[in-house]
Amino acid sequence: MRSPIPEGVKWAGPAVALLFALSVYPLAYSVKVSLTAPGGGFTLRNYTRLLSDEFFHAAAAQTLFYTSAALIVEFLLGLGLALLADSLLRGRGLFRAGLLAPMLLPPVVAAVIWRLMYNPQFGVLNGTLRVLGIDTSKITWTSGEGSAMLSVLLVDIWEWTPFIFLLLSAGLQAIPAEPYEAARVDGASAWQVLRDVTLPLLRPTILLALVLRAMDLMRIFDQIFILTQGGPGFATETVSLYIYRTAFRFFNFGYAAAMSFVGLAVTTILTRSLIRLINPRRTR
Repeated sequence: MRSPIPEGVKWAGPAVALLFALSVYPLAYSVKVSLTAPGGGFTLRNYTRLLSDEFFHAAAAQTLFYTSAALIVEFLLGLGLALLADSLLRGRGLFRAGLLAPMLLPPVVAAVIWRLMYNPQFGVLNGTLRVLGIDTSKITWTSGEGSAMLSVLLVDIWEWTPFIFLLLSAGLQAIPAEPYEAARVDGASAWQVLRDVTLPLLRPTILLALVLRAMDLMRIFDQIFILTQGGPGFATETVSLYIYRTAFRFFNFGYAAAMSFVGLAVTTILTRSLIRLINPRRTR
């Protein structure tokens, strides 16, 4: 007698159940929590509160600044390094391996290393500056309001520029030689080849690299938490850090869940806008 349950359902059933338990149910429960008042019952107050929460607005603005600054610098550096590696005749593999080394470190480990380097008393950065005869008494790195954001940006750029470099380098390797040969026959300059041949053919890879990094940067948490914990004051507070404090320090899980969903919506909109900006034909 044949089993009433199809064979495919038998095999897919455990995977579907696991997906439901780890993804669908937590998502539905988070929606419920965000719409539940502290005393019980349905409420939209967790979402309307966001309109008047100045701390959330400041954290959102700093997250957007952090994302924009890191994305622009990492893309330009990654593209330049990818073009340099592609032009090398010897030592290309060693050059790539050296550049990819920072990306192999877990973000937490990288943040701890840089925190030690930033230490004003025994950190290697201030120590090197003192050897060069520079007064470091006023150089506080992560402790100064003006330098804290720059310090955490430097760590992210150091660690994740290799990611952009890796993707763009792979994209350059996939470009056929015929367009370059045709450009050389037409007498195109190096700038014209880059503008009219390399960048248009590299556009899908650029889109992929920027979208992946933008989504990752919008939820930045671990590096800033270890380096500054959002300080000094509110200087490096991001949306992820603010959600963490709201949920696990003030135990306001409903408001934290509401901020998470708003952050997800904003990330989706910004990612879609980035796709439209770089490759408008795919969105028609």
